[in-house]
Amino acid sequence: MDKTELLLQELTEANGVSGYEGEVRQIIAHEMQSLTDTIEYDKMGSIIGVKTGSAESPRVMIISHMDEIGFMVKEITSDGYIKFLPLGGWWGHLAMGQRMRIITAKGPVLGVVGSQPPHMVPMEDRKKVIEIKDMYIDVGAQKKYDIKKKLGIKVGDPIVPDSKFTIMGNPKMYMSKAFDNRVSCAIVLDVLRKLQRIKHANTVLGSASVQEEVGLRGAQTAAYLGNPDVCIIVDTGIARDMPPEGMDRDERLGAGPAVLIYDAVMIPNLKLRDLVIETAESKKIPYHLAYMERGGTDGGPVHKTRAGVPSIVVGPPVRYIHTHNSILNRTDYDNTIKLLVEIVKKLNDRTVKSFTKD
Repeated sequence: MDKTELLLQELTEANGVSGYEGEVRQIIAHEMQSLTDTIEYDKMGSIIGVKTGSAESPRVMIISHMDEIGFMVKEITSDGYIKFLPLGGWWGHLAMGQRMRIITAKGPVLGVVGSQPPHMVPMEDRKKVIEIKDMYIDVGAQKKYDIKKKLGIKVGDPIVPDSKFTIMGNPKMYMSKAFDNRVSCAIVLDVLRKLQRIKHANTVLGSASVQEEVGLRGAQTAAYLGNPDVCIIVDTGIARDMPPEGMDRDERLGAGPAVLIYDAVMIPNLKLRDLVIETAESKKIPYHLAYMERGGTDGGPVHKTRAGVPSIVVGPPVRYIHTHNSILNRTDYDNTIKLLVEIVKKLNDRTVKSFTKD
């Protein structure tokens, strides 16, 4: 594997559901030590690496979130089964029969979300979506086997999907859990890496936020701490090039980074949006326009910080987000980095001030 693949493997295989991002933060902090001038933390656990260019202002925030969707132990039944609650958005059927890691003080404990064999499920019940509140995890429960004592499982322990980073048969395609949004954390780090050799008339704030999947929480405190003049939110686009819609969709793997024209919590700054599009077209970097009618990104709290922050969401399209296994195309990853570096080079004081002038 090359350096990018090794970084993606390390980031995606780390345990970091919302509120429990410590492993991911340690990886990012280690990488940032050689890429930034200083590292700052807010009091929720978000991290900001400060890279000063040839000018101290404007302050350009490039932010991704480091948490992944997962679960939390909410109850341990008398017969040793684990009841759990979701951290982030899940569709119930996606969890059935899946392997899970419960992260305890004694180490990870492997289990499986229990499911009935199809032979035992009445036809009318097969059409229903089973709710997560009705599910349980089996960690090898048996009568008189005390899983609390033997395995160290406690209420409040985080639960992470058990899935490995995999290079697929098509070597441009990667499959893993947590691409939403660890792929963007890797992109932020690689943008900082590229900027080591490139002149930029601004200060870049390479940021990774916590608790995005449970309400865009860490971005609010990170943006207050960083006090940016402009912000690029890096998050995964939603690829739609699978049945029944097919390969002809604009939002497909290989189409380059998605540029969001709308999501449920933010309409981007229009002049910044136009600069992103003009930059992509002038540099012949493939891109596509996208929208998200439900759900939002860290742009929601960031663009409302203090007196307001011109903001835009850009990121690679990914298939099957919010599942145990998503698929990413490497060329989209590389093109997102190219586009963001070219944008940062243009974000001088005059250009950024123009975003908020008529």
